[in-house]
Amino acid sequence: MKDTIEMIVRALVDDPDGVDLREVERNGTSIIEIRVAQSDMGKIIGRQGRTIRALRTLANAAGIKQKRRFILEIVE
Repeated sequence: MKDTIEMIVRALVDDPDGVDLREVERNGTSIIEIRVAQSDMGKIIGRQGRTIRALRTLANAAGIKQKRRFILEIVE
């Protein structure tokens, strides 16, 4: 799941080398922390949060299929 989210985020931003994803496991839940350059923060969030909401929906759908829970967090 982390690889898929990373591929999508790298395609969205202007500086793909500035993308850093970390996966933390807590209580059976995978938390994926997304770090991007400050100038690309708006592209990940999107208008009124639509882009990050769509990424979270994809993660939830994949999690249901894998019987796991994924949470996406944007870290500054």
